[in-house]
Amino acid sequence: MSAESEQKTTSAPAAPGADPRTFPKFMLREVYEQPHAIRETIRGNVEGDVIFPKSLQPIETALSTFKKIIIAASGSSRHAGLAGEIMIEDLSGESVDVEYSREYCYRSTHAGADPIVVVITQSGETADTTAAQREALNRGAKTVAISNVANSTIANEASAALLTRAGLEKAIPATKSFTSQLTLLYLFALFLARKRGRMTSEVTRTHLNHLADIPTSIEKSLPTWDTQAAGCARAYQSAKAFLFLGRGVHYAIAREGALKLKEISYVQAEGLPAGELRHGPNALVDENLPVIVLATRDPHDPDSDLRYRKTLQILEFVKKSGGKAIAIATEGDREITTLADRTIYVPAAPELLLPILEVVPLQLFAYHFATLNGCDVDNPRNLVKSVSE
Repeated sequence: MSAESEQKTTSAPAAPGADPRTFPKFMLREVYEQPHAIRETIRGNVEGDVIFPKSLQPIETALSTFKKIIIAASGSSRHAGLAGEIMIEDLSGESVDVEYSREYCYRSTHAGADPIVVVITQSGETADTTAAQREALNRGAKTVAISNVANSTIANEASAALLTRAGLEKAIPATKSFTSQLTLLYLFALFLARKRGRMTSEVTRTHLNHLADIPTSIEKSLPTWDTQAAGCARAYQSAKAFLFLGRGVHYAIAREGALKLKEISYVQAEGLPAGELRHGPNALVDENLPVIVLATRDPHDPDSDLRYRKTLQILEFVKKSGGKAIAIATEGDREITTLADRTIYVPAAPELLLPILEVVPLQLFAYHFATLNGCDVDNPRNLVKSVSE
């Protein structure tokens, strides 16, 4: 980056509500803008206790008759879709498939009936995702476009459009746009749960209150996460490959953490379901391959606690194999410290909201690892903000 562009980066004003400091890179500033972006996404899509009061009216009939949901997206947006799949299925009981945008275009036209196709793209101009939406419309499906840009192609062509409110994202790596997508997908899951009679208004209000707490939790944690992530990056600065592991909804965040690291630091990183480690990838585990494990839990959720216990077994295996582990864990968890070499804690939250918290320290780890190794995190080689061809 030139001296001129570097000066523009450090002096650019932060979004309202963001950390008031100057930042050396757009990416870091945008990580710190996430509490504001999440609040704005909630504010723009919820009125009182009513979620999407007008946005989905154009597909009102389809919302009462659809048989399943297909999510089509690419890159970070697809990882948001993977988390959204579990949010929607767990809260509303509706069946969800997640497709790569370009692969959706080549699916059998005989597959499934009466779906709603949700397409996700930050820019609203991603060529693969635009093509997927057009194919869905050609097949007679109703589409819902999730985008950060109101006047984008995908929003204009959709049957209905839902907007994140992340604001302009200047760095190529997705940070605040990703957590805003997670927020919007959680709201969509709550909307469907109410629409399908799976959730009362009182329970919906409780979920919305928990969601509203997330930006404050991130704000309070960011300085500590920043310091801890920088320490982890220094400890493993010379590593040439990483494994990221997560179970359930956290698998999507393992995928996103791996993508963030590889796209800005050019090291190999792979995100896997934690249980798959023992089915081949365990051959890679040694002292030279750091393993980053998402080991958060909601103690009020028995399924979450079971996944956590199974994840501890994976950490035990990594330790016995001579591997090095970084754990993302829930505040108050002392059990994890005997198994992980380093631990970054996130505040307690319901299971399906933990992904919004735990991805932020992974973004910071990728940022610090890349900058320590001399990479331009705002403009990684070979990458563009929106793949338009």
